[in-house]
Amino acid sequence: MRIARFLAHLAAVVGFVSGAAAQSDNPLEEYRRLLADPFANPGYLFVDRGEALWHQKRGPKNASLEQCDLGLGPGVVEGAYARLPRYFADADRVMDLETRLMWCMVNLQGFDEATIKKTAFSKRGGQSDMEALVAYVAEKSSGMKFEIPLEHPKEKEAYALGEAVFYRRSSYFDFSCSTCHSQDGRRIRLQELGNMTRQEDAARAMTSWPTYRVSHETLRTMQHRMWDCFWQMRMPDLDYGSELSVALITWLTKNAEGGELAVPGIKR
Repeated sequence: MRIARFLAHLAAVVGFVSGAAAQSDNPLEEYRRLLADPFANPGYLFVDRGEALWHQKRGPKNASLEQCDLGLGPGVVEGAYARLPRYFADADRVMDLETRLMWCMVNLQGFDEATIKKTAFSKRGGQSDMEALVAYVAEKSSGMKFEIPLEHPKEKEAYALGEAVFYRRSSYFDFSCSTCHSQDGRRIRLQELGNMTRQEDAARAMTSWPTYRVSHETLRTMQHRMWDCFWQMRMPDLDYGSELSVALITWLTKNAEGGELAVPGIKR
């Protein structure tokens, strides 16, 4: 039913945009606004698939993820994403949503961690279970505000490491995250680059992930965003779910605290 409504609404959007382009001062922004509607955003198809995967018994242990504790108790997904990353005693580390889901898939369902990492990012013609699960869990925090804990020593350590990584220049280009994202008014071609040291910009960026990438034809997660940024800076590949990746996400999310989630987002 959601797919049928989505296709019908998308057809209406395309028809409206082609008719409105000549009248609007900024038809591209009007197009983006219309695509933000739940029945026009393809990201919601991933939400539906993720919900099915969450409840489905899978893996060598033939178990669902319904007992996965995302920080608010086993099986609780409402509001969980807005409180991540955080420290988990059973794993003795700080985890974002993706590393926690991976931990649950390994420990509850018996999946192989190396295999999960290899398939965490979808490619053209192939879907990723992880992207769908992230979409489902994250959407359950839409309308809520980021408020992550920073009380445990390892949470504070992750925050400090994330800040250090954000400013550390390295690799062939001698770039850091801060090269593009610590000043106002920066852009690459037509792409505006938010100043992630400012709460307003950090909130605007972080609260729209996971997001459907039109140019990628799939939904992308924050771990993918970090990996892609490192790739664009020509740094070594950022290992999926690594301590460094979670630390950077912790620092960025804390800077975005108070921002209201609206996911899945939709971007170029």
